[in-house]
Amino acid sequence: MKFLKPSKNVFMFAIAAVFTLYLSACGDNSVSDNQTDDEYISEVITRGYSTSSDDDDNLMNSEVTDFQDEGAVGDIDGLDTPIDSLMKWGRIVTGSSVNVTITTEGDSLKTANITRTITGNYIIVGVVGGAVDTIIKPYTQEFHRVAIFKRVANNPRPRQNWRLYKVSMVDGHTTSPQNSDDNIQMQQIQVYVNGTLINTFNGPDFTQNTFITKRPPFWEGAGIPEVNINDQVKIVVTTYSTQAEQDIVAWHWGKRNFGFHREPFVMTSQTPSGSGYTRTFEKTFNIHSGHHHGRFNGFISASTHKSLYDDSPAEFSSDAVGTPYRVRP
Repeated sequence: MKFLKPSKNVFMFAIAAVFTLYLSACGDNSVSDNQTDDEYISEVITRGYSTSSDDDDNLMNSEVTDFQDEGAVGDIDGLDTPIDSLMKWGRIVTGSSVNVTITTEGDSLKTANITRTITGNYIIVGVVGGAVDTIIKPYTQEFHRVAIFKRVANNPRPRQNWRLYKVSMVDGHTTSPQNSDDNIQMQQIQVYVNGTLINTFNGPDFTQNTFITKRPPFWEGAGIPEVNINDQVKIVVTTYSTQAEQDIVAWHWGKRNFGFHREPFVMTSQTPSGSGYTRTFEKTFNIHSGHHHGRFNGFISASTHKSLYDDSPAEFSSDAVGTPYRVRP
């Protein structure tokens, strides 16, 4: 039996490949070894941890895309049928920045206070003066969230030492052209799954509502809300508004699953309170059979009536609350 004799080119190729891998490994180690714990945590918050949609650490990185309509879209109820003069509406995010302040508690916990600022255009398509028109309202919106990281090891590389332990809800409000805190704020959110009250979240600062991630070593506590495909979900939102006209409340699907964008709420009660009104809004829907599996940020927006029905760019005031949720496989 004859054996094929490796050529000189093959040996050279193998040596080059091994050398390339070695340099890549050295480069990766040098970057990670020079990175501080706080720098690593900031990186997770701004870039995410992995490509998996089922990784809790990616929730903070995906906030912008989860609240991005990419233009004016119709509601699921009624599709593009005009509601009075309103036909379609939605956000286009044009820029974002994030500020992270990290505090250390002993040797095992680090708390990150996160402020994410997004700029964009609020796009409204409706009937103005008998003709279809598009109104563009530039806006700035701030989102606040708290994330707590827990030490899981004591290695030289921060990437091996810290994982997300707790994550809060997202609390957001417009700062321009109007500060939504002056006009409308969500006060409470109740979530029913298949007819049973599962969660009650209190505001107006919703970052006080935190969830423990479920990962080894299986930390105990209230985990991220989970639902199954085809579950029936009812959300009840209580708002306080200084506006006489009825506000607009909507649920925004995480990552725009299969073209589903938004679920409008219906106002079920209104009570005069102080210089404004306490209102409740409800929406019942099913988790769509085509919803992606994994963890997402679902947002609820509460906007003043003039934000959608007044064509002045100076009239835009929108409160926002985001909650993580997981769709089980």
